[in-house]
Amino acid sequence: MRPAMLVLVLALIARTAQAQHSNPFGGRPAEEPRPATVTDSDPPLVGGVAAGLEATDSVIYQLVATSRLQVTTGKSGLLGFAGHTHVIQARGFQGEVVYYPRTPTRSRLAISVIADSLEVLTPPDSSEIRKVTATMRSEVLRTAQYPVIRLESREVTATPDGFRILAAMTMVGRTREVPIDVVARIGADTLEAAARFAIKQTDFGITPVSAGPGGAVKVADRVSFDIRAVAVRAPAATLSAKQ
Repeated sequence: MRPAMLVLVLALIARTAQAQHSNPFGGRPAEEPRPATVTDSDPPLVGGVAAGLEATDSVIYQLVATSRLQVTTGKSGLLGFAGHTHVIQARGFQGEVVYYPRTPTRSRLAISVIADSLEVLTPPDSSEIRKVTATMRSEVLRTAQYPVIRLESREVTATPDGFRILAAMTMVGRTREVPIDVVARIGADTLEAAARFAIKQTDFGITPVSAGPGGAVKVADRVSFDIRAVAVRAPAATLSAKQ
């Protein structure tokens, strides 16, 4: 077989195998594929704090459903070009921000994601999405044993556009610290925040999935998170109960 033909055959084999063994995050099976959200199309968020908030001791903001929490996986290996990247979106989550206008370093963040709610958006192939979802739920995230992924702040530092947070991420039973730069626009009744950060799967004991002949197609160890959060002010009684 000629070299050019051999490369083509290997690429086709790798593509088929990648549909059966894919990335480090999965969600519920989707009967119909959904288009990926192109995060770079979002208008940039400009940070700031509404005038008058400094007169308030503290405010609780709770995440609403219009928030977006996405994960993007990459690919590597000899035939990485033949595999797919995947965009995964969380459908089930809750979270809150407690903000102290006069002492921002006391502010804190907590987000919980239901692991089974992570849903694969790309590529637009419903058969592959189902296979990726099943593999990731059972073999990678082990959602029956670890149903929740958590992100909680440990240290908060104010910056001109928002905050730099040292957060604790807990996934598949392991907790690791992750630095996150957050752009935040804080209003009297609404908080908007944007952040992008990356982790390594191996830091959480996850072995990146390999596929294709001899494992030539691999999911990259590094995966990226994109958060565009919208939160609304909770009733005053909620804050009183937490203090």
